[in-house]
Amino acid sequence: MEPVIRTLPDKPGVYQFFDDRAKILYVGKAKSLRKRVSSYFNKDSGISGKTSVLVRKIAEIRHIVVSSELDALLLENNLIKKYQPRYNVNLKDDKTFPWICIKNERFPRVFPTRNVIHDGSVYFGPYASVRMMHTLLDLIRQLYPLRTCKLNLSEKNIRERKFKVCLQYHLGNCKAPCVGLQSEEDYNQTIGSMREVIKGNISNVLGQLRDLMLLYAQEMKFEKAQVLKEKIELLDRYKSKSTIVNPRIHNVDVFSIITDDEAGYVNYLKVVSGAIIQAHTVELKKKLDESSDDLLSLAIADLRQRFDSTSGEIIIPFKLDFEIPEVEFTIPKIGDKKQLLELSERNAKYYMLEKRKQLELVDPDRHGKRMMNTMMKDLRMKEPPRHIECFDNSNIQGDYPVAAMVCFRDAKPSKKDYRHYNIKTVEGPDDFASMEEVIYRRYKRLLDEKKDLPQLIVIDGGKGQLSAALKSIDKLGLRGKITMVGIAKKLEELYFPNDSVPLHLDKKSETLKVIQYLRDEAHRFGITHHRKKREKGTIKSDLTSIDGIGEGYAQKLLQQFKSVKKIRQASLQDMEKAIGKVKGKVVFEFFQQKSQS
Repeated sequence: MEPVIRTLPDKPGVYQFFDDRAKILYVGKAKSLRKRVSSYFNKDSGISGKTSVLVRKIAEIRHIVVSSELDALLLENNLIKKYQPRYNVNLKDDKTFPWICIKNERFPRVFPTRNVIHDGSVYFGPYASVRMMHTLLDLIRQLYPLRTCKLNLSEKNIRERKFKVCLQYHLGNCKAPCVGLQSEEDYNQTIGSMREVIKGNISNVLGQLRDLMLLYAQEMKFEKAQVLKEKIELLDRYKSKSTIVNPRIHNVDVFSIITDDEAGYVNYLKVVSGAIIQAHTVELKKKLDESSDDLLSLAIADLRQRFDSTSGEIIIPFKLDFEIPEVEFTIPKIGDKKQLLELSERNAKYYMLEKRKQLELVDPDRHGKRMMNTMMKDLRMKEPPRHIECFDNSNIQGDYPVAAMVCFRDAKPSKKDYRHYNIKTVEGPDDFASMEEVIYRRYKRLLDEKKDLPQLIVIDGGKGQLSAALKSIDKLGLRGKITMVGIAKKLEELYFPNDSVPLHLDKKSETLKVIQYLRDEAHRFGITHHRKKREKGTIKSDLTSIDGIGEGYAQKLLQQFKSVKKIRQASLQDMEKAIGKVKGKVVFEFFQQKSQS
């Protein structure tokens, strides 16, 4: 491949990767074809595992040079849609969107359609919301009487009086151009005003209608003035409902993106005179761990082409490494444009959450599977960790040493599998030896009982604790069969056996969050057991050592006074009230003598 790469031009263009069967694998765009394509074959470029698989399959490289990066982006977009390469983001249209058509004919008809025919007709859209399109058409029909028939209204046919007026004329929905009651010039003026409404330029139409209304009023044509007044009120109501920001924000596109591990969700808003006249969200499935910049750039090119946008300003959340001639990119920090961007981001987020809900209904375990696949990738495992166990030691200055094991199955706590361990073979505060004992006891028993072993073991502690646990794993012959990691408490570092360099995961990483949850759950479970054991030990040492006081009386005293300290401070009357006169006097005198000695 090296000779091919060296001969690539240092110009913008599109590159295509093919396998040994001449099947297209990937289409990409670049500012510099030579630099971009060579980055795939550079060992120090840090490409992902998926990209490495793609590179190994490349047998042929083809390229197309274009004049600008925007042309490259548009060409890439069209080639992806045409060939649907396996390693490209999916840009396939999921449905045909509707348009408003102004037919290329005398006395043009206006109607909705999903089929764009290149016969000179004018199309507005496409509309992502069919409801919004029909609302707009209903408004137009209330404002402007237009014909709905398919008659051939040629000058000859009208002159020869081939048609008669229909019901629509009598209802006031049409001015009957078919019989010459409306001139072509007047009809076309109506079409012009209607086009302004469709494009969102309502302020211009309102101004024209108000001027005409005043003119009719001055000429004493009050009925005509009243009709225009009603139209103005209708347009004002429509404008007030649709205007959400400053009306001076005119002819602007807004794009935002929300991403997760599997896809990017890009929302598009078209704003004219402060009103959103179009809104659409697309899902872009990731194939090669594409960045938010790559996905947003691809979506901008696709959606502006799909919705035939000519906006001179695009509002985006962050700077992109490409330009569109005569278009200004804005990254707002405050004000109305920032509010528009936040609205777009909310729409993208709602769309993402809705998609997830739909997928969870189809596959309820999808979230857990995705999380486990992420953990498998982050922790370099050979299989997803469907069964995870985490261990934690607990003792205070060596007293009452215990350990806790918590179990997660399919990324969720399995509390029936939680276990407490009392340390039996270790004397004094030796956390390493305690961990070695517990690990050996746990997995020796699982092997003896022929039960399933976990895919992942998490040790709450750094390299020392992990090494101690590994000794027992080696004794049992389980090294290499189970993945083990230790998590250090201060910096949330993950340690692997025989690897001195810790793994640092992103703080927002799902893998780190699951491991932290495991660690915290093991700590909570262990502390609870340790506290009970310590309390039981205190009862045994202080209360049950009194002649005539057994476990039952000791428990009654603790229930009444809550602690041994408060029992020591209790009066004789309170003591007798709790356990009777004879036993109460015995306990009271015991603590009195103890305090004096």
